Amino acid sequence: MKAPLGGASVTTEPNPIDAGTAEPSPAAPAWRLWILLVWHPALGLPVDPVAVLGLDEGRQPAERVVRWVPLVYERADPWRERLGETTTSDDIERWIAQSGGACSLEPTDVPEGALDLTHAADRVLDELLAEVIPALPQRGDG
Repeated sequence: MKAPLGGASVTTEPNPIDAGTAEPSPAAPAWRLWILLVWHPALGLPVDPVAVLGLDEGRQPAERVVRWVPLVYERADPWRERLGETTTSDDIERWIAQSGGACSLEPTDVPEGALDLTHAADRVLDELLAEVIPALPQRGDG
């Protein structure tokens, strides 16, 4: 998996032919993942991860999974307010256009071997907790 903060969004492509039967297989889910970020006072940028957002756009309405970083409840409030009950691709595009203030989001790769969208989001969160968050400087806000 590429570094989550700089990775590109990956959509799994359906394989139209199943090699074993040479018949069309069911469409694979179109999974996309983003890391939701908030302002990091010590760095002066929105680079502090607070959640992983996953969408399966192969379903109507799109299935959404959100995995929150533990112990960041208040810092994650801006994203809690934005997310609401549902999330669409249009919401994502609007948020990307508005990035750069207190909130931002970065696309990330779908981890290889993910069994479903929830598993994919959990694996990205695990990597954030193990590698990215410990590498950030202290927040310096109390």
